[in-house]
Amino acid sequence: MPVRIRLLATTVVAACLCVQTVQATASQAEVSRGVTIPAFYDPPAGLPAADGTLVRTEPLPLALSLPSLPGPLPGRATRLMYKSTDSAGDPVAVTGAYIEPTLPWLGSGARPLVAVAPGTMGQGDQCAASMGLEYPLVLNGQTVSVGYEDLSVYRLLAEGVAVVVTDYVGLGATDRPHTYVNRLDGAHAVLDAVRAARSVPGASVTAASRVGLFGYSQGGGATAAAAELQPDYAPDVTLSGTYAGAPPADLTAVTAAIDGTDLAGALGWAVNGFVQSDPALKPIVDAHLGAAGRAALTDLSTMCVGDAILAYGSQRSTAWTTDGSSISDVIGEEPVLQAFLDEQRIGRTAPASPVRLATGVSDDLVPHAQARRLAVDWCDEGADVTYVPVVLPDAGRALLNHFGPLLTDQGDAVAWLTARLSGTPAVSNCWSMPVQP
Repeated sequence: MPVRIRLLATTVVAACLCVQTVQATASQAEVSRGVTIPAFYDPPAGLPAADGTLVRTEPLPLALSLPSLPGPLPGRATRLMYKSTDSAGDPVAVTGAYIEPTLPWLGSGARPLVAVAPGTMGQGDQCAASMGLEYPLVLNGQTVSVGYEDLSVYRLLAEGVAVVVTDYVGLGATDRPHTYVNRLDGAHAVLDAVRAARSVPGASVTAASRVGLFGYSQGGGATAAAAELQPDYAPDVTLSGTYAGAPPADLTAVTAAIDGTDLAGALGWAVNGFVQSDPALKPIVDAHLGAAGRAALTDLSTMCVGDAILAYGSQRSTAWTTDGSSISDVIGEEPVLQAFLDEQRIGRTAPASPVRLATGVSDDLVPHAQARRLAVDWCDEGADVTYVPVVLPDAGRALLNHFGPLLTDQGDAVAWLTARLSGTPAVSNCWSMPVQP
């Protein structure tokens, strides 16, 4: 079996079997649901001036590492903290990881770099994707954290592509709550991760390396926003291609869709993130939430995806409000909330580089219609878009309809992106949008 395929197969098995039980000690201050957050994730009081500047690094032990003559497979990992700018224009520390692959890059040009924007991990610091590389599955009786994004990371490493993973603003870093699905925070964290990777000691990537972005769900929204913002926010980062899978481009539509589903807890993460991003929203939220709603938001603020599915799956936000209105109803009643969510809309600016946008036609969690609309908007603005409708039968549950395309399309997404990183031009299919589902 070829090394690249063997590495991928072993990764899948290891991700399923490698269960870590993490326990806190009394001398360590930051603990989230029984998981000690390493001191590395505690940001310093002062940060560098330039976005993407490294604040600190340390070796990151990968849960799966196979010995080989060239070096450990899939490579050597480094934990990162770097400086970014949040949606309010203030400096913020973001954590993540860089992995220098052992396998060679077989495409044209120097070894490329891909920034992976993780899908929804949760809001507790223990859910951070960089921790998931070290502990793919955490089960300690208080939390269930699954590093499912490891599969996409290892698939890219198997192609000889260097990978940098962002934890996003406030996820991992212990100084603030995670600003879940915030358009600017997510885009800035992704683009600044690219800048930070170039400065990692021992990294082979440079400013001359081709760069790609890769993300699904929350990650698809972050990479889509990053592709839009790149020319203005990070003109020094030249993108060869961006994969945006199931992007939550219209949060008003997504908020309505996830209520009452297996991932209803994500509503709490969104509201917590909105208030963190704009404290002026807090009095409005407080006026509508009852005791159950306030307790749910506090509870969810330290949960990972597994926790939220178990504790809040299929619940409706009508139980959280004082008058039985849903969160969507509240948004409809409050112009300030409507304006805030409108500011989060992706699709008003054409990316300057090729984008592959994939969406499951049966996806009713991050609704297919709003993702397709993003592709149409970009096409109308003259962007180079490869639109991929993933046709799968309705699985009967919104969570399955959402994650099915993640698994079935991932290989094709990696192949499309590596082709761009090798210099092969993309072929837009915007002309076909009128007949695409």
